[in-house]
Amino acid sequence: MQTDLFLPVLNTSEVARPLAPVEAAAPRTHGAKLWLPQRVLFTPDALQEDYGQQILARAEALNLDIELLKSNRLTGLRGPDERATYRAAKTTLAVVNAPAGALRLQPTPPSADYQLNLAEGCPAHCQYCYLAGSLSGPPVVCAFANLPKLLTNTQLYERADRPVSFEASCYTDVLGIEHLTGALAETVKYFAGREGGRLRFVSKYDHVESLLGLPHNGHTRARASLNAEPLARQLEGGTASIEARIQALRRLALPVAQGGGGYPVGVVLAPIMPLPDWQRHYGELLDRLQAAFDFDCDLTVEFITHRFTPGSKEVLLGWYPNTSLDLEESTRAVKRNKFGGLKYVYDLPTMKELKAWFTSEWQRCFPNAPVQYWT
Repeated sequence: MQTDLFLPVLNTSEVARPLAPVEAAAPRTHGAKLWLPQRVLFTPDALQEDYGQQILARAEALNLDIELLKSNRLTGLRGPDERATYRAAKTTLAVVNAPAGALRLQPTPPSADYQLNLAEGCPAHCQYCYLAGSLSGPPVVCAFANLPKLLTNTQLYERADRPVSFEASCYTDVLGIEHLTGALAETVKYFAGREGGRLRFVSKYDHVESLLGLPHNGHTRARASLNAEPLARQLEGGTASIEARIQALRRLALPVAQGGGGYPVGVVLAPIMPLPDWQRHYGELLDRLQAAFDFDCDLTVEFITHRFTPGSKEVLLGWYPNTSLDLEESTRAVKRNKFGGLKYVYDLPTMKELKAWFTSEWQRCFPNAPVQYWT
């Protein structure tokens, strides 16, 4: 249900200020490097879980620096300033048990019915990071060792009249840490046997080999987060190139008989920004997608425009003080929710122009791939 209202702020008649002009360049094709944290912390509770022991074995096999904590509290994670704290946190994996509150699943429209958080924190360095201001404390990646309990808990939210969808990517990039946790593969296999549940995840990484060949029964939709080439280069550090993501999504979508995964797939085009010559840059992205998906498959798209809150702006500028990201409030509109919280979004004329173009161009390229939502 839509609960947000658009409220004007200063100069909302002006088009939102875009990023600095960028020169066209050949698309990059590199895959993402495996994230290997400098520290891996295990709490006592996590080590009591069989799944926690499995993560420990993975960390040991990678010869990572492992610390077995004496208590279940994570302390000593802050540095002398915000940048030092960020750097230390982004190289730390903590394996913990999800708290009891994690069993009370939260709705997450329009992406899915409910969140299913397998971890919190992300190894990537996206300068618009949606986690900024959403998670408390240093941005350490926390993987949950009580995964079986989290999975069986989803049965309480299933319905008799239709399958219920669960989003695994609200607070992490599950594929970016899969080589350390194996949680995504376990979750895909779990939902393969659930008629009442469907899994969804989205990633900026391309390490999909462990997902190919898994029994999924069409119950998991694998999605790639994509953006215009210049934005990915400027703002999405530590991730796979756009081309690598497209090819990884293609592999997941190809039929099993052709060496693929046979998954339902999706594109999450986010965050959309009206950078200079944006129609050309995004048009090139859609052309590349169309060339890669030259076969019949179950494909969807989600369009998400850039937005930020006062809290996330403060955090992001602490993490990335020299960012080129447009965080100017005076050229935005304010969108309020029913609880009084606000976020800064593009003004209505800009949103209408973007929505009309993206909807039309997507339907031209992919007439049989539905648009799930625009926000």
